[in-house]
Amino acid sequence: MPPPGSAPDQLIRVAIDVGPLYGHRTGVGVATAGMVDALTARDDVVLDPYLVSFRSKPRSGHRRLPAPGIVASLLWARSDRPSVDRWARGVDVIHGTNYVVPPSHLASVVSVYDCWFLRHPELASPLVRRAGARLRRAVSQGAFVHASSSATADEGRQLCGTDRVEAIPLGLPPAPPPLSALPTPDSLADIAQRRLIVAIGTEERRKNLALLVAAFAELAGRHTDVELVLAGAPGDDSAAVDQSLATLPSAFGARVRRLGAIDDATKHWLLRRAAVLAYPSLDEGFGFPILEGQLAATPVVASDVGAIAEIAGEGALLVSGRDPADFAGALDKALDGGALRLGLIEAGQRNLRRYSWEQTGARLTELYHRALGR
Repeated sequence: MPPPGSAPDQLIRVAIDVGPLYGHRTGVGVATAGMVDALTARDDVVLDPYLVSFRSKPRSGHRRLPAPGIVASLLWARSDRPSVDRWARGVDVIHGTNYVVPPSHLASVVSVYDCWFLRHPELASPLVRRAGARLRRAVSQGAFVHASSSATADEGRQLCGTDRVEAIPLGLPPAPPPLSALPTPDSLADIAQRRLIVAIGTEERRKNLALLVAAFAELAGRHTDVELVLAGAPGDDSAAVDQSLATLPSAFGARVRRLGAIDDATKHWLLRRAAVLAYPSLDEGFGFPILEGQLAATPVVASDVGAIAEIAGEGALLVSGRDPADFAGALDKALDGGALRLGLIEAGQRNLRRYSWEQTGARLTELYHRALGR
């Protein structure tokens, strides 16, 4: 039965990939959770959640596709088998939330959050390259692309060769609790009262953390009470971060804390406690950490690349180019306080009003209708 208040011919049943909700919650996981919640709240959409991974036990109401994830990845990158049509009976639209939508004759939508891996396939892992190949196959067969920003949409149109790309911004990530409600992590107790420059993100090339370490070397002598905290799992740029840290004078190196992967409580404490959130990326298609910093009333210093200016609004101090001295100069300004610092915080608070999961859900529903030719 259709939910109350919906027209039967307008009700859409959507098979949606909830795989990103399992395991460590990445930015794609935050995006998927927000989209699922927003769509579930609507009375004109019925969700049929699925996952591909055989390593996770499906939760109540979630179905696992019959192909193991690694097998599906290998096959779907170069063929349209196994198709999910037999499994997806009664479904109108299939929505792949993590760059990949399974082969099907049904209307398809795939969410894309950045195009770095399409522009730089030589820097991507084999799994990510296969996801890119599947994305291109799906688009060539009529799939519609949901891009998380206008910048990503522009790149997607160029790199995928289609105009079936819709820029639909995401909503806000969960707000960090007040600092008073967050215990100090044991690993940071000895620097809890010092000023912290914090970077949150996996140590991958796109995050450009080696530049941040070099920028810290430029300013550490001028700000003797400042520590640099790198919080994120090891990745394909960890060796470069190692090398950059090795070049620091020992006195400066002792003021760098490298935490690895962190839990939500530690992330929230860092966001609330940071003097500056640093985001020196080479490219971003959305950038939840920027909004997390603004939610925590923490000034943000970021590279002016990709969608960062679009997402941050006026609530971030943006740095052009890849010179560590330029990034250090921006960090200097944010650390020095005064009107600039307060202005960044106030602009960040205003910027947050632009984002709404309810609006994301409404526009995704419009995209489903477009994919169905309605």
